[in-house]
Amino acid sequence: MGHIAGKDIYRQLGRKIDQLTLRTPWNEDLHNILKALYSEEEATVVTRMPYGMSRLSRISKTTKTSETKLAPILETLCEKGLVVDMFIKGEQHYSPSPLAIGIFEFTMMRTGDNLDSSGWAALFHRYMQGSEVFYAANCEHGEQTSLMRTLPYLQAIKRRPHVEVLDYEKAESIVDQASAFSIGLCSCRHEKYHVGEKRCDTPLDTCTAFGYAAEYLIRRKLARPAEKREILDQLERSRELGLVLNADNVQRNVTYICHCCGCCCNVLLGINSFGYSNIVVTSTWIAEIDAGLCNGCGKCARACPVNAIEMLPLETPAGKKKKTAKVDTDICLGCGVCSMPCKTEAIGLVKREQRVLHPETTFQRVILQSLDRGTLQNQIFDDPSRLTHGFMRNVVGAFLKLPPVKKSLMSDTLRSTFLKTLEAGIKLKGKGWALKV
Repeated sequence: MGHIAGKDIYRQLGRKIDQLTLRTPWNEDLHNILKALYSEEEATVVTRMPYGMSRLSRISKTTKTSETKLAPILETLCEKGLVVDMFIKGEQHYSPSPLAIGIFEFTMMRTGDNLDSSGWAALFHRYMQGSEVFYAANCEHGEQTSLMRTLPYLQAIKRRPHVEVLDYEKAESIVDQASAFSIGLCSCRHEKYHVGEKRCDTPLDTCTAFGYAAEYLIRRKLARPAEKREILDQLERSRELGLVLNADNVQRNVTYICHCCGCCCNVLLGINSFGYSNIVVTSTWIAEIDAGLCNGCGKCARACPVNAIEMLPLETPAGKKKKTAKVDTDICLGCGVCSMPCKTEAIGLVKREQRVLHPETTFQRVILQSLDRGTLQNQIFDDPSRLTHGFMRNVVGAFLKLPPVKKSLMSDTLRSTFLKTLEAGIKLKGKGWALKV
């Protein structure tokens, strides 16, 4: 009977996590992950927590648990990365972690004794790489707002008049503007290491975080403190190793930069293994080839982490056969990794013709990401204990799922107005701090 009850609470927990900012479809693999990470008591607390950031007193009310009993449970959940805590105006707030960025990353970033990292890695690998279900749930309907955006290597940008690179597009500027720094294990490489699929020589300690994210990771011993100089050195190391720089998909207060390889990164594997190019937002740049300078060596194609470059036969005027590179513009991330080994400078980055939109703040990204995935109503009416909130979640959720409504709100025409309206509502509720995160 205990097993049945336990399985039921994990099913409820699965529904809760699926209704956060990233869709997490239920299957037996997810059930095994949740059962391995959460006790039944912890699962019950997370299931009854509000969807968004909340104080201990509010969580006590929604979970019907005394603050004295609740505080140590939340503390343990935070230490495991299953709940994220932040100090806002000196008071601790808590929010349940989505699968990513959250449960997966923080679990595989944990270090210390008596951790079942190998077992956890196997569970996550079966869920995320064993089938297409996880990627399809978040990408197959043309979702536009991803967790990550690609940063260009400045050295790869072709020198042309009037070329401007904005600060939020420069990895070095992001680091320079940050207030705190941390370095931790790359969760994807750590996972691949334990399941025997790490095929690169890239070190494990490559996860760089900034600001309040770094403070959280350091406080919870999920990463170590670092100096700005060390982070800049790591950027240079990643350029030499041919790694893609994928950052937090916001313009202000960027919280992390991932240093990704095509063989380990679960985001890039979403492209390489399942063909979902929208799993990451491209940079505002794209690779361009000067056919006159290309000698057909193929180094750019081998360097590309998402196989966006193909070497094609080319007939020369002299009748000699050689190859030339061709870029698949539907896949190209605009990272610039391809240009690093090119000795003739035949390939480099130029501005994309179509504008690439990046949310200005984390608040905007969460709103757009949730709208994309049909869970925005949970961010607005976030109390699972109130019948009125439940009713409004159903009504608003059904309305927002109507294709014309969603398409209109995500369009360039209404997007800004829609976000400003929600921001005004947040200020009226006394939660203006959420707009500054």
